[in-house]
Amino acid sequence: MAKVGVSRVSGYSGGGLMIKCEHPQYKTKPKYICKEPDGCSERKNPGVWDEWRENGDVSLYDDTRAGVLMVFFRELKAADAGTYRCGVNVSLYTEIFNELQLNVKHDAKYPMHVNKTAYLGEVIITCQIPEEHKVHFCKEDHNHTCQNISSSKVTPMYGSSERNEERVFTVSISNVSVRDAGVYWCGAETRDTYMTFISLTTKIQLNLIMPPVVRHEGESAEIICPYDSIYNSKPKSLCKGKCSTRDRNTLSETVREEKETKTDRLTLNDNVTASVFTGTITGLTAEDAGKYWCAVTLERDLNYLYTHLMVIMNEELNLTKYEGDDVSIQCKHHDEDQKSFCKAHEASMCVKDGDSLETIRDDRFSFSDEASTGVFTVNITDLREEDSGIYWCGAHFITKVNLTVKKDFSMIIIISVCVILLLIGGFTLTVWKLKHKRRGDAHTHLPTIPSDGLLHAAVSFQKHEESLSDAAVRFSKEEIHSEYTTVIYHMRLN
Repeated sequence: MAKVGVSRVSGYSGGGLMIKCEHPQYKTKPKYICKEPDGCSERKNPGVWDEWRENGDVSLYDDTRAGVLMVFFRELKAADAGTYRCGVNVSLYTEIFNELQLNVKHDAKYPMHVNKTAYLGEVIITCQIPEEHKVHFCKEDHNHTCQNISSSKVTPMYGSSERNEERVFTVSISNVSVRDAGVYWCGAETRDTYMTFISLTTKIQLNLIMPPVVRHEGESAEIICPYDSIYNSKPKSLCKGKCSTRDRNTLSETVREEKETKTDRLTLNDNVTASVFTGTITGLTAEDAGKYWCAVTLERDLNYLYTHLMVIMNEELNLTKYEGDDVSIQCKHHDEDQKSFCKAHEASMCVKDGDSLETIRDDRFSFSDEASTGVFTVNITDLREEDSGIYWCGAHFITKVNLTVKKDFSMIIIISVCVILLLIGGFTLTVWKLKHKRRGDAHTHLPTIPSDGLLHAAVSFQKHEESLSDAAVRFSKEEIHSEYTTVIYHMRLN
């Protein structure tokens, strides 16, 4: 028995860990992994040629084409830490192994669990990994192992460092179809001389949905369900609400061959050529609104795709208010868990990630609920002009609310009149002060102490055409005669 190397690897408690023990020179020789000091000679876990085999929480795969033993810890535990041998039986008496020292870390951040809901087409997934290593992206299969995805389908995008020890990384998956729903993992890949390690730290549950179907009350709605062509011969069903085996609310089910099934207002058609089955509901009512599942019946029901049917009530609510006012809007609902008040141009914009959402984030908005009446009330205080717009209230069956908030012009007029009056008053006061000042200046030029004798004063009045209100007055002791008249002033002595 010969040891050819020693490797060290760390994983996170609750996360996954893929170990690849490489023996390319012994491709078809049996390979194994065992943990010391339990006695590797007695408790070796051999891999099965070219297929996965489960052994508790560990899966093993002996790849005879590459000469690699793949060991996958699906959920690391503290008890998994320790020293391992990853070896190959070269002959009956000869073994070669690599020593592996596994450390299991406990970190509240890892593994991260993310729920991602997206429409068919292209999906962007964001991962966070703890180290600056090559990013590994894989998808769990039915054996609960994580298989790498073809590079033609996945486009990695550059990551950004949040801190020195963490990195945010995004992955784009193109041409997403119904078979791409499931569990994905992001992790950091490291490599040494004899082994490759993939520590999986971010678990992503990818749910695929179809765009919401939005129709008005009384109209017809088509729920189109694409499926994988491998299910052409399987029965399909359309369920509302829950669609599990136990809580199933099956509306209709097709037979294995292409055929139409009709019950009451629902018609179901299965087009195996296009791998699509369609449910058509006529005469929509509020009770028809809700979440619908497209299911294919296998050994058990497979609920792999769903959509939301939104029914807009014909009766709209039109409200006109003024800035500063308060308003209360009553919304109906059938489901206690499905209440929504959303501002958007289209009702379909109020559904995101498979759930109705409240896009309003403002302290002026509050909610009150009367569960027994099936009504909840939205209260908006201190209305502003920017609050005007289209709102949708309810849940899957919704009411359109047109809210118009106007400026209060009566207050603007009052304020404007007050300002004008203040301006007029100020102007009048200024003019009065100027006139009073001019009169005072004129009096300061008159004689204040008369002489004791006879005083002759000549007064000359000159008229100017350009100024009819002002007169120039001249006083002179030397002049005896006036141009117009002579004024004689006599002072009587006592």
